[in-house]
Amino acid sequence: MSGTAPSGTAPNGPHRTEPEHGGGTKAIRLGPRSVAALALVSAIGVVAFGWPLFAPGDSGITTHAADAPWLFAALLPLLLAVVVATIADTGLDAKAVAMLGVLAAAGAALRPLGAGTAGIEPMFFLMVLSGRVLGPGFGFVLGAVSMFASALLTGGVGPWMPFQMLAMGWVAMGAGLLPGAARPPGRAESLLLAGYGAVASVAYGTVMNLQGWTLMQGMASGISYVPGDPLGENLARFVAYCLATSLGWDLPRALVTMVLTLTLGNPILKALRRATRRAAFEAPVAFEDR
Repeated sequence: MSGTAPSGTAPNGPHRTEPEHGGGTKAIRLGPRSVAALALVSAIGVVAFGWPLFAPGDSGITTHAADAPWLFAALLPLLLAVVVATIADTGLDAKAVAMLGVLAAAGAALRPLGAGTAGIEPMFFLMVLSGRVLGPGFGFVLGAVSMFASALLTGGVGPWMPFQMLAMGWVAMGAGLLPGAARPPGRAESLLLAGYGAVASVAYGTVMNLQGWTLMQGMASGISYVPGDPLGENLARFVAYCLATSLGWDLPRALVTMVLTLTLGNPILKALRRATRRAAFEAPVAFEDR
C-alpha cells in the first residue's frame, strides 16, 4: 500500500496512540490477584478497627493502644502485596511506582496546610482524584503511604497511625471503584467525585473514631465505650460520641473536599491522566500501513 504516514507518526511500524485531550480514559482493571490482596488487607482492617466491640469485659486488652504495633507490622507487607498484585494484573511498571511516590509526597505535603484545624484537610481531594485515575489497587497503597509519610512529616506518629493508613487507603480505593471511569470526563464526573469525597470525608472520621473511642472506657458518660456491653448498646454510645465530638471536624472536611474537587478537579484529572498515558500505563499500540 502506498501513501504518506500521518503527521507526527513514524513512517513504519507501531506507535503508541493517546486519547484526545478531552476523551475518555481506559480504566485500570482489577484482576483476581489484586482483588484477593485488597480483600485480605481490608478484612484485616475491619477486624483491627472493630474487635473491641466484641471483646469480653474481662479480656484485659480492650483498646487499640496494644494492637497498633502489630497492625503496622502486618500492614507493610500487605501494602507491598497489593502493589505486586496490581502490577501483575495490569502490566504497570516502574513508572507507575514512581508516580505513586510523587503523588504520595504531594499528599503528605498537603496535609500540614490545614493541620487538621476544624477539619480543613486538603489532602483528601487529591487522594480522591488520584484514586480515580490510578484505580483501586494503587489508590489504596497511595492513601496508606501518603498518610504514613505525612505522619513522619508532622510528627504525628502514634498508635493511631496504622489505623489512619487503613482508613485513607479505603478513601482512595473507593474512588477507584466508582463507575464510569472509561467515559469522557466532564461536569458529571466532577459532581460524582465531589459527592463521593464528601461522603468519604465523613466516613473517614467515623471509622477513625472507633480507634479513639475505645480509650474513653470507664468514664461516667453516656458516650463512653464499655467493654463487654452488648453490641447494640455500645453502638448507640458510639453514634452519640461521633455526634458530640467529631461531626464539627467531619462536616468542614467534607465541604473543603467538595469545593476543591469542583474547582480544581477537572484540570488535575486531566494532568494525572496525561501523565499516566505518557508513562505508558496500558498504552495501546496501533499499526499503520504505508
